[in-house]
Amino acid sequence: MPAVAEILIPLALDTPYSYVAPAGLDLAAGDVVQVPLGPREIVGVVWGVTETAGGSNLRPVTGRLPYLPLSEPLRSLVDWIARYTLAPKGSALAMVLRLPDEAAAGETARVAVRLTDKPPSRPTPARAKVLAAAADGALRGKSALAKEAGVSLSVVDGLIDDGVLETVAVEPEPVAPRPDPDFPRAPLSPAQAAAVAALVAPFPWDRPQPQESDDLRPVLLEGVTGSGKTEVYFEAVAACVRAGRQALILMPEIALTAQFLDRFAARFGVRPAAWHSGIGGKRRERLRAAVAEGEALVVVGARSALFLPFARLGLIVVDEEHETAYKQEDGVHYHARDMAVVRGRLEGCPVVLTSATPAIETRVNAARGRYRHVLLPERFGGRRLPDIAAIDMRLDQPERGRFLSPPLVNAVKSTLERGEQTLLFLNRRGYAPLTLCRACGHRYQCKNCSTWLVEHRFRRALVCHQCGYAERRPEACTECGTFDNLTACGPGVERIAEEAAEMFPDRRIVVLSSDFPGGAERLRQELEAVAAGECDVVIGTQLVAKGHNFPFLTLVGVLDADIGLTSGDPRAAERTFQLLQQVTGRAGRGEKPGRALVQTYQPDHPVIAALLSGDAERFYAEEIQAREAAGLPPFGRLAALIVSASEREVAEAHGQALARAAEPPEGVMVLGPAEAPLALVRGRYRFRLLVKTERNVDLQAYLRAWIARGPKVRGNVRVAIDVDPQSFL
Repeated sequence: MPAVAEILIPLALDTPYSYVAPAGLDLAAGDVVQVPLGPREIVGVVWGVTETAGGSNLRPVTGRLPYLPLSEPLRSLVDWIARYTLAPKGSALAMVLRLPDEAAAGETARVAVRLTDKPPSRPTPARAKVLAAAADGALRGKSALAKEAGVSLSVVDGLIDDGVLETVAVEPEPVAPRPDPDFPRAPLSPAQAAAVAALVAPFPWDRPQPQESDDLRPVLLEGVTGSGKTEVYFEAVAACVRAGRQALILMPEIALTAQFLDRFAARFGVRPAAWHSGIGGKRRERLRAAVAEGEALVVVGARSALFLPFARLGLIVVDEEHETAYKQEDGVHYHARDMAVVRGRLEGCPVVLTSATPAIETRVNAARGRYRHVLLPERFGGRRLPDIAAIDMRLDQPERGRFLSPPLVNAVKSTLERGEQTLLFLNRRGYAPLTLCRACGHRYQCKNCSTWLVEHRFRRALVCHQCGYAERRPEACTECGTFDNLTACGPGVERIAEEAAEMFPDRRIVVLSSDFPGGAERLRQELEAVAAGECDVVIGTQLVAKGHNFPFLTLVGVLDADIGLTSGDPRAAERTFQLLQQVTGRAGRGEKPGRALVQTYQPDHPVIAALLSGDAERFYAEEIQAREAAGLPPFGRLAALIVSASEREVAEAHGQALARAAEPPEGVMVLGPAEAPLALVRGRYRFRLLVKTERNVDLQAYLRAWIARGPKVRGNVRVAIDVDPQSFL
């Protein structure tokens, strides 16, 4: 009897398609195959194989492709993600499967040059510089040699053509050098050693399969800023590597973690393999193969690294687990932290979640015993946490047209006089969030979104932070034509930099923002300069709050602590507390004590009061109590349905038709449709419906039944389902 294979295709399809296996082709679940789909051939994965007497009318599998099969845990992860997020199963597979037509060709050898014994036929001063630079006989790339000699690349090419330089093929750098778990390291503090013992002891890395008696519950590693959490989980990574298992470290901002990679190298002797969007296609393929073959023992990556085909995964670490960057907002709406816990369970390996300010959901899971809880309550080396004080902006107002209050300005002056660094924090990119005309009142808005254009003075442009639309800042108002009437309203980090430069003209000032010219490499260089003490005043957005260690920084000034407290987001208080706690924790991490000044118009707000008192436990207790009383996560469940279309009336009508089909049972509440706070994004009008249920309700089953009886999606209408939404815009 012919075998019938159920093939899952990495497209927005929810069910596998049936194909017959040709004679002589033995297929097994997980095999990567090529199959016909309509008039074309496409890649798929065998999801199951059955022996049947039928199948004569089925199209045959074209053939098996020479790729490692998808492991059972990865296939189970695809099923779990699709079931939980209500995304098509094929869309979930697309995150896991590397498609052959996207694969880069084999990586070519790098070419270097070196001197031969032949003298140049035509000596010139430029050629003499190249000969002097290459005199040591070392291999160098052509560009590197030209840069070192201070000449153009054509001079080097001319010497190659002349036979003075010869080219030599150099093997590509290894993508996964082997870390040494016993590499000499600095001693741990007693608190760190105790945390390592509590973290590592229950994990059975030396056994091929865990046993029922093993405690593989996820672990919350919580410690104040500067307590040395990274060094603690490095020891768990070392134990995992020592046993020949692989470790994955997830980070929210992988492209900006050069400092972390250096810390890893200081502990293990080499840098880990890094996986993120900045890696070229050829290197990505080499790294993916190294992961699948078990060669890459430690991978540091962004959320997409969670879907790499590890051969012997033994540990997953989610660093800064509270970060919203772990939530994927496009395509399949998943949270990498939660999916890491799922993959750990499927792989039978432990998961460590680390943070100084854990998410409420994680804290509650630890309190209920679902997660183990390891604490580091004090900073490493006995250093004190920074003293935090509020500046009441109702009493200490800045000068007209300025945004730094007099107490903060005086504190910055005294800090700089002592030769120490200051960080001025404002979570707003650009120069100003709004530009308007004082003559006619015209406000500059994005043509594709219902958002104001943000002025970026460094770029001389007005930019939309939603879709990326940009236009030149006009000299005259485009509405009334008058000159010299355009005014910037409100501050961004560029405007604060301008103000700081006026106040401290002889000081070195650096601005750190994710959209700063130069990209990730420029940011890496700037962060290294700050850590080395090569600047005096740092002005930054939330980018600077994420785990950086600036040993010379002793003062943090928070310019608008109230900025996140006015939104309708139910997590607004939690996120504001986390962000302020993290950024104030940058102060005093070196030998000198630190302090933080928080500019606020609401010094009595519970979030600000908790920050000033240093009583994080009280904040968590009150926030958890409020969540429980309101039935919000983790004590209830939420899901958002976002209806969008190119015409407002069409989107609204479909949302209303969905609401009429809701039929919520007991324990389920459906709110909306309501126009989204960001009503227009990328030319599409958006309406939101929010589903709120009790914890014991099968939310996914209700959503599937609702969508099935709801109106059919027609035209350019789209309905996106976001289970456990993090954004309410």
